[in-house]
Amino acid sequence: MSPMVAASWYKTNQECLLGAIAQVRQQLEAKLNPTQSASPLSILASDSALAQLSDLFRLSPFEQAILLLCAGMELDSTFAQLCASIHGDAQRPFPTFSLALSALAEPYWHALSPSAPLRYWQLIELGAGKTLTSSPLRIDERILHFLIGVPGLDERLASLVKPVAADTPLVPSHQAIAQQAVALWQTKLRQGNVPLIQLCGGDAPAKEVIAAAACTQLGLNLYTLSAAVLPTNGADLYTLQRLWQREALLSHSALLIVADETPSSEASQPEGSGSSARSTIARLIEHISTPVLLSTAERQAQHRPFVTLEVKPPRPEEQTLLWQQSLKHRAQVNGQIEAIVSQFNLSPLTIQTICTEADAQLENGMSRGAEPDLQMSGQTSTTASTLLWDLCRAHARPRMDDLAQRIESNARWDDLVLPEPQKQMLRDIAAHVQHRAQVYERWGFANKGDRGLGITALFAGASGTGKTMAADVLAQELRLDLYRIDLSQMVSKYIGETEKNLRRVFDAAEAGGVILLFDEADALFGKRSEVKDSHDRYANMEVSYLLQRMEAYRGLAILTTNLKEAIDIAFLRRLRFVVKFPFPDAAQRAEIWRHVFPQQAPTKGLDYTKLARLSVAGGNIRNIALNAAFIAAAEQQPVQMKHILAAAHSEYIKLERTLTEVEIKGWV
Repeated sequence: MSPMVAASWYKTNQECLLGAIAQVRQQLEAKLNPTQSASPLSILASDSALAQLSDLFRLSPFEQAILLLCAGMELDSTFAQLCASIHGDAQRPFPTFSLALSALAEPYWHALSPSAPLRYWQLIELGAGKTLTSSPLRIDERILHFLIGVPGLDERLASLVKPVAADTPLVPSHQAIAQQAVALWQTKLRQGNVPLIQLCGGDAPAKEVIAAAACTQLGLNLYTLSAAVLPTNGADLYTLQRLWQREALLSHSALLIVADETPSSEASQPEGSGSSARSTIARLIEHISTPVLLSTAERQAQHRPFVTLEVKPPRPEEQTLLWQQSLKHRAQVNGQIEAIVSQFNLSPLTIQTICTEADAQLENGMSRGAEPDLQMSGQTSTTASTLLWDLCRAHARPRMDDLAQRIESNARWDDLVLPEPQKQMLRDIAAHVQHRAQVYERWGFANKGDRGLGITALFAGASGTGKTMAADVLAQELRLDLYRIDLSQMVSKYIGETEKNLRRVFDAAEAGGVILLFDEADALFGKRSEVKDSHDRYANMEVSYLLQRMEAYRGLAILTTNLKEAIDIAFLRRLRFVVKFPFPDAAQRAEIWRHVFPQQAPTKGLDYTKLARLSVAGGNIRNIALNAAFIAAAEQQPVQMKHILAAAHSEYIKLERTLTEVEIKGWV
């Protein structure tokens, strides 16, 4: 509506409203003066706010007159005196049902009922009084503003719901989902029986944009409501339900309930919390007939007709186009975009945010004459491509940081002392991660199906033989984040909970393709048992679910175990790499000793050949070296054989072993 048309409508609507109020005033005057005639309300202009309100809530002429009586109290100063005169009491200058029944045309008792429109939709407020008919009546403020033609949201809703602007373009795959929503609602909006649309997926902002686009096409305004702010009190929830449905009718709006963080499992939460959250949402939407969408991370059953639309991240080609469109300095990073898209699975909003940050830092670097090398706060000089890669890593972290421990990677290939066959296998793992886009996408292997495309490895060996360090080296080589998964937090005694915990980890990890390190994996991935009872059956289901997710995971998943024999052979067949970490021999132990002390650490007279006689793994060697450094520092001396001897005694006590003369002969 143009400003000129809006101004003309506002003037016409005001005249219509004041004219209708004047007719009600005549009916009140006729009550005081029986000789004066008064007629029922005349037919209203179809585009007036009063006519729209009457049509929306199916108000009878008598109900319209009651509403106008209450509006007259706010807009016409003569109404208070008229009401007091009809009541015969100067202390009662307000409308009541008793007054309406005696003074207004075509009265009937049912209009006073809580199920009738005036009270059901809270168009009027019933004040305190001794009886129903003698209680003061007042028009609801939102309804008064609507009648006048002033747009606005009910102040009781303003702190709960937020408007959504449909000003963000959609990628084609998301536009197709928006069109599905439009098709579902288009023919049913007039009938008032639109189904609930449940948008499932991990990208809440993308689902909001899809909902906004669909509502715009349907001529609906969209508001969001966080499930976290829903009242748990039944009466408050009932009021919210009624107020929103009224608002949806008044402003032609749809509601998107954001429940992505709502617990999907009762067992993993404090007793009743997950069930309560879902129950509150279900009670809210069960009787809302106006358009409602529900945003959830996972599909949830509802108690009303609903359709589930799954929202997945943009396809690789869509992400590539988003990067190209969003980056101002495309020429500097164009060769990196393909690698980024193959590694990171980011939402449109995240891509735009990263591009904004990258462009700002690139421009800041150029303004100081530092392009293409840029000085990043707290970091060393980095190229534009490295900057973009590191920003992607940083933006993919938040969800994983809540679920697992991130290990800062600083180990290099030279730090890893292993036989050459094992080192070559680790290099092969890195090559699979680096070139998966070429093999899977351009060479078409992904078209054969998702099964088996996940890059999985088992690191088997005694404690301290370098399994975690090898994962650290791979993370450093691939410039990816490494997360250690605490299996004690994953495995649950409740049936189905372990799978849900694992799902959360894999779903969060997908965004950045991080390296997942399941330490001490035999706790979960042991030999599958014969099915003797329901617990055995569900334990096997946990293993099967993990296999399925690992095979589909686009990153690298590493399992470590001290006992390879504890892993089921059927499980091993579905792993791409199995790397055995042997106990280091004397030559390897000597090499570990040569690398264990940092260059800046002072040492004196260390004999690595003699130190290699200690029959311990690399992890123990590092413990001994660190302890020896503290002993030497306390004596203000460089690290010497005597300090290592003292530290070795402590380490062997921890291992419940005794240092032999053969191991330490000739040390000091």
